[in-house]
Amino acid sequence: MPHVTQALFREEPYLSTGEGRVVAINERGGIILNQTNYYATSGGQPGDTGFFERADGSKIQIAATVTGETKDEIIHVPAAGAAMPQVGEDLVLHIDWDRRYRLMRMHTACHLLSVVCPFPITGAAVGEEESRVDFDLPDAGVTREGVSEAMMQLVSANHPVFTRWITEDELAANPDLVKSKNVRPPAGMGRIRLVCIGADGAVDSQPCGGTHVSETQEVGEIHIGKIEKKGRENRRFRIRFGALPA
Repeated sequence: MPHVTQALFREEPYLSTGEGRVVAINERGGIILNQTNYYATSGGQPGDTGFFERADGSKIQIAATVTGETKDEIIHVPAAGAAMPQVGEDLVLHIDWDRRYRLMRMHTACHLLSVVCPFPITGAAVGEEESRVDFDLPDAGVTREGVSEAMMQLVSANHPVFTRWITEDELAANPDLVKSKNVRPPAGMGRIRLVCIGADGAVDSQPCGGTHVSETQEVGEIHIGKIEKKGRENRRFRIRFGALPA
């Protein structure tokens, strides 16, 4: 039976240090805690890395964080050769904050791109230096300059970014909230987490389990590095940090 890990990052994405108790070590050496601030790979966003601090001050390096049998079972993968904790042991959980914060900024930028380009999303991947979003868009008719400018307008407006929960019935009554063409939010949990941008979510609201900054200005300067044709009806937009090159 899978374990249920309390995901602290869902309500506190800025929690760079947390605490957790080891409840299990799986057959592959993955560490499962009662609660964690480590994000597990999902929805195109990579899982967190960092280290666990033991009572004696020694460290257990964490190379990856993934989900187990369910999305609620979060498994911390120790680096090769790392010491292993004991079941019942209390740990202080330190994430690689610089890396996480870049991913938070990038993930929010992906949402801003989906506002500027309101087309069905066919794929996405969040990265530390570059992210991509694929759209079902037969004829682009857009330029990287125009999209970059529109995204930066949203960044500069400094809209609030927040989460709220709705029921599965509410989502069913508002199907346009789902922007992904091929992937539906997980069902059966009774409620759906929305990431909202703007007052009352006026700029954007969509199901998402990832971590995001609290206001769009934190995204910083971004631009579209390239728009690629990936099939007859697919366009890939690559988001990069920094100003649009001249």
